[in-house]
Amino acid sequence: MLLGALLHASWNLLVKTRPNKQAATGIIYIFAGSLAAVALPFVSMPSAASWPYLAASAGTEFLYGIVLAAAYRRADLSHAYPLMRGTAPLLVAIGSSVLIGERLSEPVWAGLILMSVALLSLIFDARGRSSSWSSTGLAVLNAFLIAAYTMIDGVGGRLSGHAVSYSLWLFMLTGLPWMVWLAMRRRVHRWEDVRGEIPAGALGGACSLASYTVAVWAMTQAPIAAVAAVRESSILFGTLLGALVLKERVTRVRALAVAGIAAGVWIIRSG
Repeated sequence: MLLGALLHASWNLLVKTRPNKQAATGIIYIFAGSLAAVALPFVSMPSAASWPYLAASAGTEFLYGIVLAAAYRRADLSHAYPLMRGTAPLLVAIGSSVLIGERLSEPVWAGLILMSVALLSLIFDARGRSSSWSSTGLAVLNAFLIAAYTMIDGVGGRLSGHAVSYSLWLFMLTGLPWMVWLAMRRRVHRWEDVRGEIPAGALGGACSLASYTVAVWAMTQAPIAAVAAVRESSILFGTLLGALVLKERVTRVRALAVAGIAAGVWIIRSG
């Protein structure tokens, strides 16, 4: 899961550093879908019961990618990434408890509450900067989308009988609307712009596919909320990469928030 977290933070870094963020996001999903399509003949088919979940998740993932690119046009990686990824586990915990009856231990709830308190400080960190409130709103919106597809895939992966196959089909299905989207916006995204994003997109696609396949498998072995929370140790990598690679200023509030999120993840893992 830690390796998956590093891979996830890495492909988000790639999106953040690209000049055309929506094109880069699309290329990442298209390459991930292409890699998945190559691997599909070598795995079993997921059960029929999981196909509605695959369709719902693919649509949600597409919306997530659109909002992700918009958020990174307006916000620092070290601000938007922790807010998006750190809010989602609490939403997943509430959703899994209410919708599918998963029971969480007291330490898990304590860790989730600590994470939510830490996240409030990230919202206050936006105060006083003209573009930050809009970026904060986009990040929070994406947290709900992350929680939605996590819940969908947690249940769908379990019903599929083959978590790896489920993930591969999901990425192939998600890549298709991105191909259509890029083709329809060819006047906005010129071929020269898209072609320039291919090397980063290929690397990001591989990272994204590997990272989420590990997560889908893990959700078949453990409570969905616990897996979602541990996966968000990627927040540490995202903040570190933002500071070291992008030279972003990590404020005291951001540093304390990330420390609180990390402590929450550790408590959840221990529980």
